[in-house]
Amino acid sequence: MPRHSLKHHLYIIIFGTHTKAGRAFDIALIVAIVSSLIVLLLESIPSIRSHLGTELRYIEYSFTALFTVEYLLRLYCSPRPVAYAKSFYGVVDLLAILPTYLAIFFPGASFMGVIRALRIMRIFRVLKLVRYLQDSNLLLRSLLMARRKIFIFFSTVAILVTIFGALIYVIEGPKNGFTSIPQSIYWAIVTITTVGYGDLVPQTPLGKGVAALTMLLGYSIIAVPTGIITTELTQEMNSHKTLVKCPNCSKSGHDPDAMHCKHCGSELADPDKRVVPANK
Repeated sequence: MPRHSLKHHLYIIIFGTHTKAGRAFDIALIVAIVSSLIVLLLESIPSIRSHLGTELRYIEYSFTALFTVEYLLRLYCSPRPVAYAKSFYGVVDLLAILPTYLAIFFPGASFMGVIRALRIMRIFRVLKLVRYLQDSNLLLRSLLMARRKIFIFFSTVAILVTIFGALIYVIEGPKNGFTSIPQSIYWAIVTITTVGYGDLVPQTPLGKGVAALTMLLGYSIIAVPTGIITTELTQEMNSHKTLVKCPNCSKSGHDPDAMHCKHCGSELADPDKRVVPANK
């Protein structure tokens, strides 16, 4: 890409934040995104929609046109447009404009435009807060590491709510509102998660006993996924401790961005030269 071409200048402004123009563009984009979200929220309120529905609709069309032009410019000036289109932000940018066009055929689909709220994540890049994204990646990796345990846990819960749902259906029956096993499973899910909507309530003493047992079981298992994720998160954090030794006390186990020893306070080696153990 020639450095003095129009495409290069657009790339610096749209994709870069190291220039005043690029930073101003991203900030203006975030303001536009927040404003469009406010318009969508206001349009969903019946009293406001009845008085300002037409005006809000035209404003939403304007924002959609603006985001469409921006998306096309990103494709135009990107060195690898296909890679951008397949990236996380590329997909989100596309999904941010599609609902308004889909609303032509499916009324109400425009409200799914709230997905453009994900685009506000660019504020981390604009405000130099990328290190916070690293923390979010740490949490995501912990969830991925625990996915098998979580799957087994939810499979067990699914089996339990099916058993309790069938049991309460047999005990209570349609006369007390439990018209089918799926309906009874819904009650079991609501009860075991301690939500308790109250739309289905056992009437017989035996049914109330089953409900009490289901609630107690819910309290006993509700902390299980928290413990699983906490364990994986702790292991993931420990695996990212640096192996660098303090030159004064020779102790290791420091955080990747630590500048001084947590044991004696001595200055540590250059962060760029530290060794981080590979993920298992």
